[in-house]
Amino acid sequence: MEQYVNDAIGLLRQLIATPSVSRDEARAADVMSQHLEAWGLPYGREGNNLWVGCQDWDDNRPTVMLNAHIDTVKPVATWTRNPFEPAIEGDKLYGLGSNDCGGGLVATLQAYRIMLHAPRTYNILWVCSAEEEVSGKDGFSRVLHRLPPIDVAIVGEPTGMQPATAEKGLMVIDGYAHGKSGHAARNEGVNAIYEALDDLVWLRDYRFRKESPLLGPTKMTVTVVESGTQHNVVPDLLHFIIDVRTNEFYQNEFVFEFLRKHMQKCELKARSFRLHSSGISHEHPLVKRCLQMGMTPFGSPTLSDQALMPFASLKLGPGQSSRSHSADEFICLSEIRQAIGTYVALLTGLEL
Repeated sequence: MEQYVNDAIGLLRQLIATPSVSRDEARAADVMSQHLEAWGLPYGREGNNLWVGCQDWDDNRPTVMLNAHIDTVKPVATWTRNPFEPAIEGDKLYGLGSNDCGGGLVATLQAYRIMLHAPRTYNILWVCSAEEEVSGKDGFSRVLHRLPPIDVAIVGEPTGMQPATAEKGLMVIDGYAHGKSGHAARNEGVNAIYEALDDLVWLRDYRFRKESPLLGPTKMTVTVVESGTQHNVVPDLLHFIIDVRTNEFYQNEFVFEFLRKHMQKCELKARSFRLHSSGISHEHPLVKRCLQMGMTPFGSPTLSDQALMPFASLKLGPGQSSRSHSADEFICLSEIRQAIGTYVALLTGLEL
């Protein structure tokens, strides 16, 4: 086990030192490829996504996928250290992407390596995906058609090694109110800001009825409002953005049509419907295994590649979500060690 832990930490330090902001992950994918080759793991690559199967693959067996992403967000301005310099201080490894999602990436890979040589009644597959932070078209969606059928996935997002068995979906909607320009000193024109007011108040106050035991309510928030060019011109256009987080009771398409019908003056356009809420039954053998090991399932408000997976999945990974996208991000070395051991224990003897 110790060698696998050392391999994980060494790889993560190299990845931190190799900037891999979303849509610019090629060099980090090259680093990953070099390690897969050194460990004798034949891999496939599609863009900056990589995957490896098992040598005893049997199409008649179910398949478990381990997954995590290679990309990071851009470093925020308040970092007090070099975000691309992996620094170990005590039990902490600092660096951009260390927590989200480098720890999960290297821990799932080492667990995969261990399980290759363990008795299994299922196929095991490891997938490293790109563009997760931006839900990009060249991320998991691009590689999915190259993968074999998958029965269940473990996504190594930072969850404190507790299983997130449900995840909220995301839909971004652009809203527009139209008016007619005129001089502000005269009683002329139609003010687009006033045209939008009733609809914006309705969006603020409306509550969807069905609440999820794990995910809570479907939530919508107006996060951007922009209008006007100068103080003496009545604005003829107002643009706003709605951030919608859906639970499992509401499909994105339904929510969009519902909102559109309730707008009195505003026009709505959804950017995408593809990022649906996802989850897994607590009767699934993988979840039951988690429960037997003393884990506590919860619902996650944050989005991941789970939204793009047309099969059962849960999030389970080292680190804490609260550290993600923050200055001076870190992962604990002990968390990586624990994660590898937990993954192996979870997968050992698993029957699907």
